Amino acid sequence: MFDLRDLKTMTLPRLLRPLLLSVALAAPAVTTVGVTPAEAQIEIPTFAQAIAEAAASDADIGAFYSQNGYQPIWTGGSEAHRARIEALFQAIQHADDHGLPRSAFDTTALMDDMRSIDSPRDMGRVEVALSRLFLTYARNIQSGVLTPSDIAEGIKREVPLRDRTELLQDFSKAEPAPFLRTLPPTSPEYTRLMREKLRLERVRAKGGWGPVIQAGSLRPGNKGPGVIQLRNRLVAMGYMDRSATRIYDGEIQRAVQNFQSTHGLTTDGVAGNDTIRAINASVEDRLKSVIVAMERERWMNFDRGERHIWVNLTTFSARVVDEGKVTFETRSVIGQNLSTHRTPEFSDRMEHMVINPSWYVPRSIMAAEYLPQMKANPAAAGHLQLIDGSGRVVPRGAVDFTRYSGRNFPFNLKQPPGNGNALGLVKFMFPNRYNIYLHDTPAKSLFNRETRTFSHGCVRLQEPFEFAYTMLAPQEENPESFFHSVLNTGQETQVDLETPVPVHLVYRTAFTDTRGEMNYRNDMYGRDGKIWAALQNAGVDLRSFES
Repeated sequence: MFDLRDLKTMTLPRLLRPLLLSVALAAPAVTTVGVTPAEAQIEIPTFAQAIAEAAASDADIGAFYSQNGYQPIWTGGSEAHRARIEALFQAIQHADDHGLPRSAFDTTALMDDMRSIDSPRDMGRVEVALSRLFLTYARNIQSGVLTPSDIAEGIKREVPLRDRTELLQDFSKAEPAPFLRTLPPTSPEYTRLMREKLRLERVRAKGGWGPVIQAGSLRPGNKGPGVIQLRNRLVAMGYMDRSATRIYDGEIQRAVQNFQSTHGLTTDGVAGNDTIRAINASVEDRLKSVIVAMERERWMNFDRGERHIWVNLTTFSARVVDEGKVTFETRSVIGQNLSTHRTPEFSDRMEHMVINPSWYVPRSIMAAEYLPQMKANPAAAGHLQLIDGSGRVVPRGAVDFTRYSGRNFPFNLKQPPGNGNALGLVKFMFPNRYNIYLHDTPAKSLFNRETRTFSHGCVRLQEPFEFAYTMLAPQEENPESFFHSVLNTGQETQVDLETPVPVHLVYRTAFTDTRGEMNYRNDMYGRDGKIWAALQNAGVDLRSFES
């Protein structure tokens, strides 16, 4: 990129002429501004025209300079102007720490242009180039390099982008270095992810975690080369202290359990196929996951709510977070790994719950699954009612199902409230265009699985009643009693939340747990792989450095 020392040793009278320190467009065509007789006279309109031309393809930059009367914020020659340049170049020198694209901050050409400034027109072009560099850096580090919806169909994340003209205005009025430090996410998670990125880069520079384990599975009591390889990997990864043991003993078993805990695996202390596959993952693969997680964290660089619901699809869990602390957590089941069933990622607000809900079968499920069954046998799926446009139940015998397709089928399918209802006994609604919500389920056994991808897209909760009590606690003196008083009526009942709660459906394969320890999960939907490929196309790549 550049060496900051080049900037500091550059001849400043030539680099940053004392230009336009107090000018207006109404000033005379030719004037001198705070310069010695030896300095050439500067044509103010020429500088303004150069800015207008250089910013012609960027309306936001053009608007900023139009509003400030084409005053420079970089090239005016004062200490304030120099401080802005030095602060920006210092910040982008560390862009790699954040996993940002190096190519976006290659300042070789800009430095050459700064060295060769010899006219107001040159100065105007450099002025705009510096503003463009600042805005690129601000956008990348504050809101992410990528546009989420361009990556994968299921990533519905909407990133609130800061107004670029306002960014320039605010920066021009602030202390530059402190202002630039406010741009990255301030969440503790982002800080921990960057710390892990730097740590993994040091591990990579030293050669990684050593040879992979050449064994299909290992268990306590085993001996041999595979056990030694397992021991060495666990020591290198920091899961156990240095040891000379050649047998799969209690120390190795405890280390394996700790590893399994931070990788979402069954903590049985047995190094089965899945555990060995995870232990054999390379430093490079983990580093990519962390860089992707940092990009995802930048997409969510906003206030998530003092109380919010955090559903991490990769951990099959749903949490209630109050003032930064997890106050409730339950297992979840999410969408099957099919293009039509994968649970999307987005944020919304939970507004109400429905106790004793009816299930209205989505048209896609009706067309793909139930209508073909009813064509073959009109009595199929007998737990579902046919509902006409007026809301009336239609007898199955009155319908010739063979006449219809998914497009022209004139009925809805409804499952009335009850213990066997597909939604269970309560659902939690945050109305959205994707028809996704959290709900109970009668299929309780699925929560015992390690990988829980079984739904059509909605999120099923293992402990929906306890989740409901938590949601009702701020507005009911006895939330459990209230909930069951409604449940026992057997009637479908909507209960509004007096204060809607933000819901965030996220997908993190690298994250820290409540103890601050790094965790990793499988990229089951393949979304992180697509994000990494897009980041590479944008210029992001792995780096290494000497520790």
